[in-house]
Amino acid sequence: MGDGSAQVVRNPVLPGSHPDPSIVRVGDDYYLATSTFEWCPGVRLHHSRDLVHWEPLGGALDGPPALDLTGCPDSGGVWAPSLSHADGLFHLLYSNVSSYTGGFSDAPNQLVTAPSIHGPWSEPVPLHARGFDASLFHDGPDSWMINLVHDWRPGHGGSAGLEATRYDRVTRALVGEPTLIGLPPGDGWIEGPNLYRVGDWYYLLTADGGTGYDHQVTVSRSRTLTGPYERDANGPLITARHSPDLPLQKAGHGSLVTTQAGESYLAYLVSRPLGRRGPCVLGRETALAQVTWTSDEWPRVPTGEPALEVAAPISAGREAGREAGPEHTPAPGTHVEDDFDRPTLGPQWSTLRRPAAPDWLSLTDRPSHLRIRGGRAPHSLVGPSLVAQRVTAPRCSFETTLEYRPEAFQHLAGITAYYNTRNWYYLYVTADDEGRPVLRRASSDRGVLTVDETGGVPLVGPTVRLGLGCELDGGELRFHYDTGSGRRPFGEVADATVLSDEHAEDVQDGQVRAMGFTGAFVGLWVWDLSGQGRHADYDRATFRAEA
Repeated sequence: MGDGSAQVVRNPVLPGSHPDPSIVRVGDDYYLATSTFEWCPGVRLHHSRDLVHWEPLGGALDGPPALDLTGCPDSGGVWAPSLSHADGLFHLLYSNVSSYTGGFSDAPNQLVTAPSIHGPWSEPVPLHARGFDASLFHDGPDSWMINLVHDWRPGHGGSAGLEATRYDRVTRALVGEPTLIGLPPGDGWIEGPNLYRVGDWYYLLTADGGTGYDHQVTVSRSRTLTGPYERDANGPLITARHSPDLPLQKAGHGSLVTTQAGESYLAYLVSRPLGRRGPCVLGRETALAQVTWTSDEWPRVPTGEPALEVAAPISAGREAGREAGPEHTPAPGTHVEDDFDRPTLGPQWSTLRRPAAPDWLSLTDRPSHLRIRGGRAPHSLVGPSLVAQRVTAPRCSFETTLEYRPEAFQHLAGITAYYNTRNWYYLYVTADDEGRPVLRRASSDRGVLTVDETGGVPLVGPTVRLGLGCELDGGELRFHYDTGSGRRPFGEVADATVLSDEHAEDVQDGQVRAMGFTGAFVGLWVWDLSGQGRHADYDRATFRAEA
C-alpha cells in the first residue's frame, strides 16, 4: 500500500476468535498461532512480513493422530498453542483438553514439528498432562517446556504454580523431572507462561486475573531460568482492568517478538464488548502493542493499555509494498466470498469436532458447490456436519444459496449463527408431516430448544433452491431468505448476545460447568437425524464485515 497507512498497526490485527496468540519471527517472516478449541483444523496460523498485513494460512492440525476432537466439550480442545523455531524446524506445542469441569482438567500436551510453516507436520510427540498453557523455550542448544501445574484438589485454588521440564530436541522427549519455578511472593493463579532470555536476564510473561475483564499480562525476571523471579514493580505490562471505557478490553495472554531492527512487539488477546463491559459476541481477538525497554532493562508498553492503533515497525512501509497482493487484506475477514471452485475448503472455514473429509463433505461431487452430508443432533459432541467461519465485526452479514430435497422432519439444512452446542440460531429447510418442504427457524439458549412450527414458509418442491442469509448488528441478529422474488425477512429480531462468551459461561456455586472461549461463528449446517447422511448443496457463500 502506498498511502502511508501501512505505518500503523490497526487492532485487532486478527479479528474474531483468535485468542492466546503465540508469535515468532523467522528471518523476515512473522507467524502467529492461535487457539481453536473444538474447531478443525486445529491451531490457526497467520503470516506477515510487516506486522500490519496478515495472511491466513489455515490450520496446522487436520485430524488424527495429531488431533482428535471426537467428544470434545464446548470450549475444550486446543488451548493456547506455542509456536517456536529451532534447528531449522517449527515447533508447535499444544494441549487437547477433553475435560475441564468439576475441578479437573484433562489436558495432554503434544508436540509436532515441520521444516516449513506449511508442513508437513510430524507425528505428534506425547508429553505430560500435568497442566495446560504449555510453551517451549529454546535457550541455545537447550529447550524447556514451561507450563501451569493444575491442582484438582478442593481448597488448593486449582494451581500449584509453574514448572519447567527439560526437552531434548534430538530425542524429542522430556528429560528428567520437572522443576518448580520460583514465582514472586503472592502470585496465585497464573496462566499462559512464556519465557525469554535477553542478555543475562530471563523474562517470564504470564497471564493473570483470569480470562475476563481483570485479565492482564505481567512480567517478572530472574538471573536463572527457574528463578526466583522478581515482578516488575511498575505493574502489568498491559491491561484494561482499570479502564472500562476502552474499546479493547480483557487484554492478556501475551507473547513477545523482536523485529530485525531490534524493535519489540507484544501479541496479546483482547475483546470488543457491546457497551461498557458488556457481552463479547466476537470472542477474544489478537492485537499488537509496541514495547520499549527502560534503562534498567524492563519491557514496557508505553501506556500500559490496549490501543486501537500503534506504530508499525520502521520496516513496515517497505514490507507493505512487497506484501500487497490479492491474497492479502488490511483486515482479515472483511469480505470473503467463496464460489466453492477449489478442491479444498479455504482458510476462512472451520469444521466442528471433525476434519473435513469425503465421508461427509465434498467440493468435487458437484462442481462449484459444497456438498454436505447431514450429521448428528445439534447437542451431540460426535459427528456434526457444520462448516463455519468466525464472526469478525460487530456489524456483518453472511449469505449463501442452498439446494436441498428433504423428505422428513429428520432432514434439515440451512445456515446458523452459532456459539456452541447449547447456544445457536438455525434457519433451515425441512419437510412437514406431509413431506412438503418448509422454511423454519430453531434456536437453543443455554440448552433450551425452541422451534417455531407455526411460522414457517411453505416452499415449492420437492427439491428447493433459495437464498439464505443473516445480518448481525451489535446485539441484534436478523435472518432473511429469497426464493427468487426478492429478499424477505424471516422471523423476529433475535438476541445476538446469546452467542457471546459471557452468555455461554456457566459457573454455579464456584464450580465451572461450561466455559465461553470461542466467540460466534456463522456457517452451513446440515442435520440428518435418520442417520442416512442426506446431503445438501451450497452454491457460493459470502461474508461481509462493515466498518
